[in-house]
Amino acid sequence: MKPLFLALAVAFALQPAVGRADPFYFGADLSFANEMEDCGAVFREHGEAVDPFKLFKAHGTNLVRVRLWVDPDWTKYSTLADVEKTIRRAKAEGLPVLLDFHYSDDWADGDKQPAPKAWAAIQDPQALARQLHDYTVDVLTRLDREGLMPQMVQVGNETNSQLLGGKKDQPIDWARNAILFNAAIQGVRDASAGSAIKPKVMIHIAQPEHVEPWFKAATEVGVTGYDVIGISYYPKWSTQTIKGLGQTIGRLRHRYGVEVMVVETAYPWTLDNADATPNVLWSDALLPAYPATPKGQARYLADLTQGVIAAGGAGVVYWAPDWVSTACKTRWGTGSTWDNATYFDFQHNNEVLPAIDFPRQAYAWPVTVRFHLKGVTVAAGQQPLLWGDFLGARGVLVRMEPDGQGGWVYVDHLPAGQVLRFQAYAGLPLTTGLLKPLAGYVESTVGAGDTEIELRPGG
Repeated sequence: MKPLFLALAVAFALQPAVGRADPFYFGADLSFANEMEDCGAVFREHGEAVDPFKLFKAHGTNLVRVRLWVDPDWTKYSTLADVEKTIRRAKAEGLPVLLDFHYSDDWADGDKQPAPKAWAAIQDPQALARQLHDYTVDVLTRLDREGLMPQMVQVGNETNSQLLGGKKDQPIDWARNAILFNAAIQGVRDASAGSAIKPKVMIHIAQPEHVEPWFKAATEVGVTGYDVIGISYYPKWSTQTIKGLGQTIGRLRHRYGVEVMVVETAYPWTLDNADATPNVLWSDALLPAYPATPKGQARYLADLTQGVIAAGGAGVVYWAPDWVSTACKTRWGTGSTWDNATYFDFQHNNEVLPAIDFPRQAYAWPVTVRFHLKGVTVAAGQQPLLWGDFLGARGVLVRMEPDGQGGWVYVDHLPAGQVLRFQAYAGLPLTTGLLKPLAGYVESTVGAGDTEIELRPGG
């Protein structure tokens, strides 16, 4: 095949090797657990009452997510005191924690980002950034003093719109947004500087079709320093299939050199309702292959997780598997708007459902693929680049690293059996308007086990 030349006009991204997350996160957002138990909910397995944190740990969950509001005056839950209780329960079971800063007194999501009432009057971006930074430091420092430092931190929840005040379809002031995000990220770093736990920092966007445009804009204005891209994926609100989600994950992790995970998803196990409060996920939330049954819910979650794994993603977190129906009232009515999408069967006294076992499925894990460039001469100060269709986009190249023996390598984790097409190029700086191929265009198939693919001049 003819060599593939890439023009300099292509806005390509250069990233180092991307490794597979270890461990893969099989997560559950248990932000409702304390409230549900206070409301009289009993979670059961084989008819016996169980502690939800012990139950999730026993079924393979290895990450607990918990949300935090700044100063809610409408609930006593998702406050710092409530979050401390949740983290303490998780850590008692040896479960790592993802802390979800909403940076709001109420729900912040893909449609809205209401600023906390105490910060709403602050107009100067720098002053607001200091408030955001100091609040982040204060919370994490307090948690660390109590032995509750989380292993991962979200700086905002579904921040599709502008942080601290944005609304859906309103334009984002990206200069302001960059100042705020970088301040929040720095707050995590500063709070953990003296801690034994150094939390990974996540930025979280709702629905995969919105993620790439958001991070492109954020990168252009200098949002930097995060470790993880988190995605909400709900078929009801997304235009993407599970396959499309996987393709998005692959492009993101190669373009930005960070871990990517689905940090929110859910699926109904029934279209019945436990109470008079309408449920959010109804027939419009279903995919054809997955009926609203316990088996359908479990199969959806397993297939989604396999897609994330195959794409090199770092984890899947199920949202609100614990938000069961109780006699407590919410602003929407008595009970839960999510009872048909939990892990607990209200038709059988909150008996646990099969979906909780999604961490235990027999997944096909990617294998290590080592691209090895040998027998080439590279000019001083240059570093060879690798392009491949497995990177997900024409405009993404990755840096190859010295192998210590005069050659160059790039290591990735890809599904066995995948057919790859790729080519190596001379590195930057360039003296011409084209990236010069160092080795011929290659097509190869990933083996059943760890695979080394050798590239030499001429193919």
